[in-house]
Amino acid sequence: MKKVLILEDEVNIRSFVVINLKRAGYDAIEAGTGAEALQKIKENPDIGVSILDIMLPDTDGFEVCRTIRATNKQMGIIMLTARTQEMDKVTGLMTGADDYVTKPFSPAELTARIDALFRRIDGDAAASAELLAQGPFVMNVKNHTLEKHGERIRLTQVEYAILKLFMQHPGRALSREDILSAVWGRDYEGELKIVDVNIRRLRIKIEDDTANPIYITTVWGFGYKWGA
Repeated sequence: MKKVLILEDEVNIRSFVVINLKRAGYDAIEAGTGAEALQKIKENPDIGVSILDIMLPDTDGFEVCRTIRATNKQMGIIMLTARTQEMDKVTGLMTGADDYVTKPFSPAELTARIDALFRRIDGDAAASAELLAQGPFVMNVKNHTLEKHGERIRLTQVEYAILKLFMQHPGRALSREDILSAVWGRDYEGELKIVDVNIRRLRIKIEDDTANPIYITTVWGFGYKWGA
């Protein structure tokens, strides 16, 4: 059974999420503080997706996300954000989260986001041996790795999926809608800004000069293009 961690200090919300995760067939692991969440992850290294609330009694979800990402690039991470806190969404994505769900949310919406992350993880695990090599970059699809000039670049699940999409379509302008559909799924109902934030995060990792990107270039009014 696939494991999902839910970090939420409000017991009623956490219990509500746990019940619905179990109904969806997931093994739900609960945590009420950041420290408890990190300990549960240490005890359960096979957790595939973590759901992190931002406001916590001992720390915040951003710091927990950073700590997870320091050692684990494969785990899917979803942030729970307040609908009115726009910067929380951007900050969560920039610290390494793959997606966000705004409160209040429906069980179906959260489950759909979790399902999408697991499909991406499972799809990568089942990929056949393949190398994508363009410019200074070499992506090993089977091993889920990226190197630039022989140096490993650590990518999250979403960053890897976006870059793989670009490298499979070199020179082709991809709209934000194209990227959103390919990476998050056709049924994804989130905002297009999630694409822009992840592109910004990718540029920080792969560009020589983020102010003048040459690998992921902007097609104004449309989307982005891979130019390596």
